[in-house]
Amino acid sequence: MWPNGSSLGPCFRPTNITLEERRLIASPWFAASFCLVGLASNLLALSVLAGARQGSSHTRSSFLTFLCGLVLTDFMGLLITGAIVVSQHAVLFDWHAVDPSCRLCRFFGVVMVFFGLCPLLLGAAMASERYLGITRPFSRPAASSQRRAWATVGLVWATALALGLLPLLGVGRYTVQYPGSWCFLTLGPDPGDVAFGLLFSLLGSFSVGLSFLLNTISVATLCHVYHGQEAAQQRPRDCEVEMMAQLMGIMVVASICWMPLLIFIAQTVLRSPPAMSPTGQLSRATEQQLLIYLRVATWNQILDPWVYILFRRAVIQRLHPRLSARTRSLSLQTQLTRRPTMA
Repeated sequence: MWPNGSSLGPCFRPTNITLEERRLIASPWFAASFCLVGLASNLLALSVLAGARQGSSHTRSSFLTFLCGLVLTDFMGLLITGAIVVSQHAVLFDWHAVDPSCRLCRFFGVVMVFFGLCPLLLGAAMASERYLGITRPFSRPAASSQRRAWATVGLVWATALALGLLPLLGVGRYTVQYPGSWCFLTLGPDPGDVAFGLLFSLLGSFSVGLSFLLNTISVATLCHVYHGQEAAQQRPRDCEVEMMAQLMGIMVVASICWMPLLIFIAQTVLRSPPAMSPTGQLSRATEQQLLIYLRVATWNQILDPWVYILFRRAVIQRLHPRLSARTRSLSLQTQLTRRPTMA
């Protein structure tokens, strides 16, 4: 615990910010608008997913299950964190007075880590599923694909929750962050803080890297099938290309939104001399960078549903009619090639 001169909990670090500065930084209208747009986007994606799952194949049903888990996670993350942040911005409550025992701060920290890691881990799980589906299509029973997908989503949720609970077990700490409206892991030199910060950063970065590797192999395999010698007989279905386009979009969004924050966390906890003073203070520049990178990361929860909504075949073919005509031509060519000939 830092020497804060009171009996307050360990989640409070010394900060030098006035009420006027908090009003300038924390806009309740912006926070509320941001959350409403994100919630509406994810609800729209869930409604589209509900319609797409009817009559879908086993392969596509498994992929849609992962997408449903991703969109549902993003929706709940925006709903829970948004409710706390918007309330704080609206009334500018003093966290010391509202939560002296740090229960709310710890809950907020667990939520931030859980809903931060879940999209990255789900992206890696989806990339693994598509990699196996494309490179080894007969290695798994199709009948259990949907149950296996939900089991994988549950495993991802359990893994992220277990990591988020580590500070409650003594590994790392959750503290109130600048400008006093949110809680997150501590970027301090304490061995527990360093271990937890590196675990969060490396696990997130590994998930993004694994997604990039597996998606690259899957796309290369699809391109090989398209342009191979037996392309007419082995041409992939349209849904395979559609799923890979959506998965690549999800990976790009996650990389752009999350990698700056993950790299910043690793650099800060490993900095020498330490970025945090013995009294628990960070420089104003470091605190502002952390806030900016976090705001960039939260865009992932808004952009994920739009990747699925906009990268569907119906939308792409409407925007590019030539692609639709080319697809029908390729399908007809495949049928003619496979038709038996008379001797």
